[in-house]
Order: sequence, then C-alpha cells, then structure tokens
Amino acid sequence: MIKFTKMQGLGNDYVYIDAIHQNIKSPSSLAKFISNRNFGIGSDGLILICKSDVADFKMRMFNQDGSEAEMCGNGIRCVGKFVYDKGLTTKTNITVETLAGIKNLELHIKTQNQKELQNIKIGEVQSVKVNMGEPILNPEEIPVIATEIPVKNLKIDALGKKFKFTCVSMGNPHAVTIVDNVQKFDVEKYGKLIEIAKFFPNKTNVEFVQIIDKQNLRMRVWERGTGETLACGTGACATAVACYLNGYTNRTVNIQLLGGDLLIEWNEKDNCVYMTGPAVTVFEGILE
Repeated sequence: MIKFTKMQGLGNDYVYIDAIHQNIKSPSSLAKFISNRNFGIGSDGLILICKSDVADFKMRMFNQDGSEAEMCGNGIRCVGKFVYDKGLTTKTNITVETLAGIKNLELHIKTQNQKELQNIKIGEVQSVKVNMGEPILNPEEIPVIATEIPVKNLKIDALGKKFKFTCVSMGNPHAVTIVDNVQKFDVEKYGKLIEIAKFFPNKTNVEFVQIIDKQNLRMRVWERGTGETLACGTGACATAVACYLNGYTNRTVNIQLLGGDLLIEWNEKDNCVYMTGPAVTVFEGILE
C-alpha cells in the first residue's frame, strides 16, 4: 500500500508521495498508472519527496507519460506545504533539490491569531514563497523573437492579427505577448495558431497578458500540446520579467490568473525571481 496526497498549486494538480518512508520501485510506471485512475484525472503528474544530500528534500516530478521533468513552479510550492503539514519538517525555510537546481521555499503558516479560512487548519501552510532563481535571457539558450509575427502569413484565418513576443526561461521557455483584453481574447484560437506556426524550437508555453497598471497584470496561459490551463507559476514569473523589461510594470507585480492570484517579485539585488501563492490539499488516499 502507498499513501498519496493530491494537491493543487493554483491550477496545477499533482499526486504527491512520501518516498522517504515508502518504497517506490518504478516511479515512471506509477506516474502512468495514476493518470488513468480516478484520483489522477486532471492531474499533471506525480511528485515524489525523496532524501537529498545537498538540500532538505529532493523533488522528483514525472509527467503523465512517465517521463521525468525538471520542475513546476506551482508543483514546488505544494512541496513546501506537503513536507510541513505531513510532519516531515518543522522548518519554515527549506531547500528543495530539483533537476532545475536547488530552490528555496519560505512557508507562510496559519497561526492561532488568524481567522479560519475555508478548510485550512490552524498550523497548516497557507502559501509558499519560492525563489525561482535567475531568469535566462540569452538568445543562444532560448528563442527570442523581437519582430512582429504577421498572422495572415500563417495561412490561417486570423483577421491579420499580429503578435510580438518576449521570451524568458525559468527552467523552461515561455513566450509572452501583450493583448488589449485578455478576458475576451480567444486563447484557444490564437494559442493553436502559434503552436502550429512552430516559431519556437522547444516546447514553449504562450502567455497572453493584459496590462492593468504598473502593479497588476491579467494573464491567460496556452500550454503547447495541452491547451489552456488555469495557471502556470513559471509562466507568471516569466511574464513579470518580460513586462518589466518592456517598461509595462514595476519589478513587483500581482498577476491575476484563472486559478487565482500570484505575487511575483524580480529582486534587483540578487537577480532572482520570487513567486508567492497558495498551495492546497485536494484529498488523500491509499494505493493498493
């Protein structure tokens, strides 16, 4: 029997398993298995919490097809809640080893002085602040397109709409483009259009962003190969960097997504991007 917890980090659902106290023989096969089970429906994959020689914990993340992935911003926030709420640590500042490097997590705990919010118990983690590291802006490492892309040349009826992208990588590349009104924007139509266009050599999410003011953005995400998603933590970090570079916002900005809000800060002193947002336990169960 294997105990598991399904958690949501603002749009991304993962199945979490304590692999320190439980023996997981074949994580790739398990990731494929859970994607076909009731508790796996809607999940982005499997995350194992393992021992680490260089950090407090090691995070191993597996996609639904069984392949191992680097990291997910929403997924790693839930790691912080998982290890604290499960009693694997009493620390509120922890380090997590990932394929994308060591990440620092700052846990925000619900205390006796706070009112009850929804089903969160006193002493549980409410939100997690993650140091996502330095954004990659080198054109040799990620695709950076500085010219407008005429949609009418893609042989798709898109009414001649043009897009201009800024690409930023926070472990995986994201392409950010500004639109006038993201709420009324046809994300599926243009998301598919950009995906078919194959401008980007790697699997690249596309962030469609509306500028509200210097402190606030509204964003919707098209994930290549998947479709529109409620939220993307690394995409929100990339969006904050792209919008600051283009003079639209300050270094600290609140981003409204379909799944909720994320607070993003690009710290000029250490050149690292910090993301603060919720982590929620959906339900728990046992695999037999």
